[in-house]
Amino acid sequence: MLQGKVAIITGSTSGIGLGIARSLATAGADIVLNGFGDAREIENLRACFEKEYGVRAHYIYADMRKPDEVAGLIDKTESALGHVDILVNNAGIQHVARVESFPDDKWADIIAINLSSAFYAIKAVLPGMQKRGWGRIVNVASVHGLVGSKEKSAYVASKHGLVGLTKVVALENAINGITCNAVCPGFVLTPLVQKQIDDRAAQLGVTVDEAARAMLVEKQPSQSFVGIDQLGALVTYLCSDSAAQMTGVTLPMDGGWTSQ
Repeated sequence: MLQGKVAIITGSTSGIGLGIARSLATAGADIVLNGFGDAREIENLRACFEKEYGVRAHYIYADMRKPDEVAGLIDKTESALGHVDILVNNAGIQHVARVESFPDDKWADIIAINLSSAFYAIKAVLPGMQKRGWGRIVNVASVHGLVGSKEKSAYVASKHGLVGLTKVVALENAINGITCNAVCPGFVLTPLVQKQIDDRAAQLGVTVDEAARAMLVEKQPSQSFVGIDQLGALVTYLCSDSAAQMTGVTLPMDGGWTSQ
């Protein structure tokens, strides 16, 4: 259903972003991967996309802390593939500390990567989408775009900001054939979450499995992790014509977390 469309997914060399890229490729979209990792592994991943899904696949590096490189990601995609139809702002980092001891450099990096990079990417793709009268922007905002948690000031602030940005972009483009929505996953078993589990296990002197169960019981009533494939399917739906009248929406996929 997305054949002929070109999708950029930031932070897509692993985790949630890679899962979303796979789902969009399954629907026929050409893919631009972005993120960190070993150059050989990334090239193998890119080649696998072309072989497995029969789509065009490119990898374009950009330091998401730098506005000019974020804009360059869009420019390079348009040069290589002609246009950008779908933008998924997924790149994100985390740091955990109380406000009074939160490192200034960590705050700056989290706001830059989690929030500001989305602004600069959206700013760069909108003219082309507006000219063509079609576009899909999906911001991966996290359940922390809706609720707070202790020791996550920068992450929560950035994700709340991303939800607000989503609404403004949706309103400004409501008659342009462009939608902008946010998805808010709860705990997904990504490398970022696995690190939190490992740290918790070490601090409490329990096994990793015990720490994972305790984390889920504390926040996520389903007591199960959100599947990366489930999140990819949701994003793919939001990019389809069936979701053309869904815009400015914030959709939790959190096992009941925000229902408490």
